[in-house]
Amino acid sequence: MDHLWSPWRYQYVQKEKTGSGCVFCQAAASGQDQENLVVYRGRNNFVMLNLYPYSTGHVMVVPYQHVDNLQDATRKTLEELILLVRDAQRHLAEIYRAPGFNLGMNLGESAGAGIAEHIHMHVLPRWPGDTNFMTTVSETRVLPEDLSSTWRKLNAAFAQGE
Repeated sequence: MDHLWSPWRYQYVQKEKTGSGCVFCQAAASGQDQENLVVYRGRNNFVMLNLYPYSTGHVMVVPYQHVDNLQDATRKTLEELILLVRDAQRHLAEIYRAPGFNLGMNLGESAGAGIAEHIHMHVLPRWPGDTNFMTTVSETRVLPEDLSSTWRKLNAAFAQGE
């Protein structure tokens, strides 16, 4: 039997078991944007890289407001959220030449939310053929760029786009 090791996955599992508090609220409160992968801060939401991305450039738009459903979010939060999703899609298309995107929000643990207590919208760039045997058979993702490089590119794009 062949084994493909992904030690980052163990770190993720351990964080989920031992972590305390909301990771999004902690990132929002911190001034350490690069360390927390926050690429942009708006008035009501921020944009951050997913620490365990499905594809290069996988970002999340996260409200500062700690709510677990859309009904409890303010109108201003929701309006800015969708506008930042649009901006993220535009920047990712320009930087990575992505011809397609997945946009999504999982509300509640039963819907697949990894962090169910705080809503967030995923923006994932997609390319033809990016689902290959590694993902399909081995449940392993191959990412061609490290997160610090992705952070620098997106941080610069959002700074120029203001």
